[in-house]
Formats: sequence, C-alpha cells, structure tokens
Amino acid sequence: MSLYEHVCITRKELSTFQVDNLSKMIEAMVEELGGSIVGKEYWGTRKFAYSINKNKSGHYLFFRLDTPPESINEIERRLRINEDIIRYLSIKVDQHSEEPTPLIETNN
Repeated sequence: MSLYEHVCITRKELSTFQVDNLSKMIEAMVEELGGSIVGKEYWGTRKFAYSINKNKSGHYLFFRLDTPPESINEIERRLRINEDIIRYLSIKVDQHSEEPTPLIETNN
C-alpha cells in the first residue's frame, strides 16, 4: 500500500449535508478499492484565485489515504464523472503527518 494526500474541491452551491455525503461516498470508494482513510479534514469554503468553470469558490475536502497505487486511477476516474466535483488532486507522500494541516489551524 502507498500513502497519498488527496484534495477535492466541490461546488459552492452544495449544502454542508451534501458535502458530508460526498465525503462519505469518497471514503466508501476508497475502502471498496482496498484502501483506508487515515485522516480527513474539511477546509471550508474558500475563494479561488481565478474562476474555474464559472465558479469563484468551493468547498475543500482533504483526505490522507493508505491505498494501493492502482486504486488512485479508479478514484480519479469516478471523481471526473461526478458533476459536483470541480477539481481534485492526489499526491503520493512518504509519510503522513499526525498534526492538522495549517489550513485547519487558521480556520479555528
């Protein structure tokens, strides 16, 4: 298994309930593909530096994943199909930090 950090940006029009359901859907997808969620954070609604598909802001979700490398392609393929996802990014890391991300610390 490999360690990844994954960020999803969803449309701003989604309610917090819908964003929570989307987060649970991503968790279920990772577990279905043989991986696990090490940690997750909700970074809130943030403005973009530039407009993306006519959107000026969105909800940010952050996940720490421990999953097989081949499952990342499938996760990204499924996210590409979902109309509520504006952007996503998966990065392979050597180890996960136990501390919260700096974005969480500034939101509190």
